[in-house]
Amino acid sequence: MYTQVSSWDNLLLAYHKASRGKRGHPNVAAFEYRLEDNLLQLQRELETKTYTPGAYHSFYIHEPKKRLISAAPFRDRVVHHALCNLIEPIFERSFITDSYANRIGKGTHRALDRAQEFARRCRYVLPCDIKQFFPSIDHAILRDMLARKIDDEKVLWLIDQILASGRGVLSEEYSMVYFPGDDLFAVNRPRGLPIGNLTSQFWANCYLNSFDHFIKRELGCRGYVRYVDDFLLFANDKRVLWEWRAEILTRLAHLRLTLHERAAEPKPVAEGISFLGLRIFPTHRRLKSRNGFAFRRKFKQLFRAWQAGAVAFTRLDACVRGWVNHARYANTWRVRSAVLAVH
Repeated sequence: MYTQVSSWDNLLLAYHKASRGKRGHPNVAAFEYRLEDNLLQLQRELETKTYTPGAYHSFYIHEPKKRLISAAPFRDRVVHHALCNLIEPIFERSFITDSYANRIGKGTHRALDRAQEFARRCRYVLPCDIKQFFPSIDHAILRDMLARKIDDEKVLWLIDQILASGRGVLSEEYSMVYFPGDDLFAVNRPRGLPIGNLTSQFWANCYLNSFDHFIKRELGCRGYVRYVDDFLLFANDKRVLWEWRAEILTRLAHLRLTLHERAAEPKPVAEGISFLGLRIFPTHRRLKSRNGFAFRRKFKQLFRAWQAGAVAFTRLDACVRGWVNHARYANTWRVRSAVLAVH
């Protein structure tokens, strides 16, 4: 497998995937200017196991909530794609149908459709959100999960390099939690996946895959939808959801994860379900108010910048199209008209 990871054809494919929609960025253009030399250098480093990931560039985004994004150098992103090209199909076969994040043919809109489908069938829902998910992912547990399906030591070496490069990147975003059996040295356990890496997005699904199967097989929950660290359980009996909640807390502790417990309480679906930026009801959907207000502020700023000649129309157009494409999956005709009105 490692020979395939470092093959010319795979690295070239990885470059095309990593550069899609980003060829105008300076770091991508610089890599492309000497594309063959850069890919050959990467290939040599991978073949001789001298490859070392570079430093991350970190910055905060504030919508829909504050997050620390860590961007790897472009050459490292090429390697991430090269690795995922080979290992992703191995794990994809084991993922459940109702896991919707970072998978081909899935996505937020299909997750919303599925959640509403279950809301029409069941009376109650248990909404759950994992606390500090990416900063909490334990390297030793993740590495063991990956090694169960990957028996190539060189591929595992490359995985170790990528994991080690992200160690400590999210340390300030993590609040220490001690689990049963921990000693004082548990604080030193390597943890955290940089938000922004392709590998992080993929490995997040790997990390929760056993948990997904626990929900479906051991709890017997037929109405279950997960998107990254947000997931919903549906049932017609509120007591059943309370029982499942207790078992979920125990199972997540095995993964060194915790829930936002105050929000994780069963409630009638008729009250609406907050999920992926919308509020879902059995018969309709609403856009969250903060989503509309946040986009309106952003739109007005961009519109004025475009009028002043500070930004290109293509950027303004892409921003509007992206938001409208999300908002149209709810009952938002009047909201869209009001938000896009410029005075």
